[in-house]
Amino acid sequence: MSRQFAFLLRHRWQSVATIGVALLLSWQLISPAAYGAQLGNRVLQISSSDKSAKTTYRLSFDLSTAGLLGSMRIQFCSNSPIFPDPCTAPSGFSVTGAALSDQSGQIGFSKSGSSTANAIVLTRPALPNTVGPVSYTFTNVTNPDVIGSYYVRAQTYASTDASGPASDYGGIGFAINNNLTISAEVPPYLIFCTGITIPTLNCNSATGDYINFGELSSARPSVGTSQILSSTNAKNGYNVTLTGTTLTSGNNAIDPIVTGDVSRPGTPQFGLNLRANASPSSGDEPNGPGSGTALIGYNTPNFFRFVPGDKIIASPKPDEMRRFTTSYLVNIPKTQSPGVYVSTVTYICLGNF
Repeated sequence: MSRQFAFLLRHRWQSVATIGVALLLSWQLISPAAYGAQLGNRVLQISSSDKSAKTTYRLSFDLSTAGLLGSMRIQFCSNSPIFPDPCTAPSGFSVTGAALSDQSGQIGFSKSGSSTANAIVLTRPALPNTVGPVSYTFTNVTNPDVIGSYYVRAQTYASTDASGPASDYGGIGFAINNNLTISAEVPPYLIFCTGITIPTLNCNSATGDYINFGELSSARPSVGTSQILSSTNAKNGYNVTLTGTTLTSGNNAIDPIVTGDVSRPGTPQFGLNLRANASPSSGDEPNGPGSGTALIGYNTPNFFRFVPGDKIIASPKPDEMRRFTTSYLVNIPKTQSPGVYVSTVTYICLGNF
């Protein structure tokens, strides 16, 4: 007789992903003649949109006016991207400690000492520029400490100190918002069952818990089979332990095979193994996508053993479904006392979490 066990152990894991979002918008200014031409293809990329985060801003745009270029003013405002409007500094925002870490297109700029907490002035010797894309990356920028929409105003100048008429101008909108947290759970599991037959790699298909050897004879061995199915995602795999008793009838018993041995008709023997056997013909090889194996004493074809407490199957790592066929061997001498001999064999599977 065999018993079926199925376990589902639960534990929690959390996987967290953070998504930062920057909203990109642009506006036409009311009086373009006062500010030159509009900057094209304006984009602001932020590495984190979390409030108060120390982060990196990358500002890109297309220069629209050819001529001398000596400076730029980049302002951050909480109220408006429109240049005639006053610029209100965002709460908690600061570019005081920001550094210009990368530049492309028109290069040679450095951060001017006339920069403020919400405005960066870039300066270089006035040089001719060409129409086309440029980008500037600033590290160690402190985001606003309030969730909401904010704006960037960018202007280019022929002068080296962002004074005089602007050559080009443009505005960009961006957002500071809550992070989006995503979590998922993969519960630990241990699947284990026994049955006389388990036709598919699914415990729902397991049937039967009784083996009838019929009449025992000293002239020939008696055999029977059952099956075991196991799988787990435990970090260190699982093991299966054998418990139970040999065949007994009242005070009479058939000796268990304590040391692995082949079938010897006429000799008292009760044992089992987990391989396909030729003598006597019984059993099957372990099968299924898993990698669990039968252990020493139960892993040699045609050799049988029965020692309660033995570990008979093990996998050292997380394992997919693996099916084992147990072959039971019984031999008796001519002097074996008559009676109905019964044994209860139990298999215990433990996951090594």
